[in-house]
This record gives sequence, C-alpha cells and structure tokens, in this order.
Amino acid sequence: MMRMEDFRDRVAEMVKELKGLSEVDETMSLIESGFLDSFDIITLIARIEEDFAIRIPGEDIIPENLNRYEDVASLIKRIKDE
Repeated sequence: MMRMEDFRDRVAEMVKELKGLSEVDETMSLIESGFLDSFDIITLIARIEEDFAIRIPGEDIIPENLNRYEDVASLIKRIKDE
C-alpha cells in the first residue's frame, strides 16, 4: 500500500518529466504561482489517472486539490480509498 509520501513523490516525478526539469521545489504552489498552465494540468491529470489506475471526477479538478503536491497526493489517496 502506498503512503502519502509515495503519492507526493510520484506526482513530483510526473511534474519534473512534464516540465523537463531535474528538480522541482516541492513547497511551491503549482497553480497559484502559474507554474502549471491549463494544458499542463490536463496532461498531469491524464498521467495521474493512468499511473494510479483511477478516474478523477470533474468536480475534483479544482485548484484546492491541485495547487500543492500534498493536495494532489491527498486527492489520489482519497480516490484510491473509495
């Protein structure tokens, strides 16, 4: 069973791949800072759904669930636990 840290670390890896970076600041906001644009968000959601074998409902695709790595990890864990 994956821990919250595992989800967060995997999402950070996805963001690094998506942005072509070797490192990311895991404390920064992803959306509020403008680091991820709308296309990045759609791509990240598709990668998360594929990688974790989940479906993220449209009503959960909101900044509060996607702004920080911890927010995304919590969303993934909640969906996987349902």
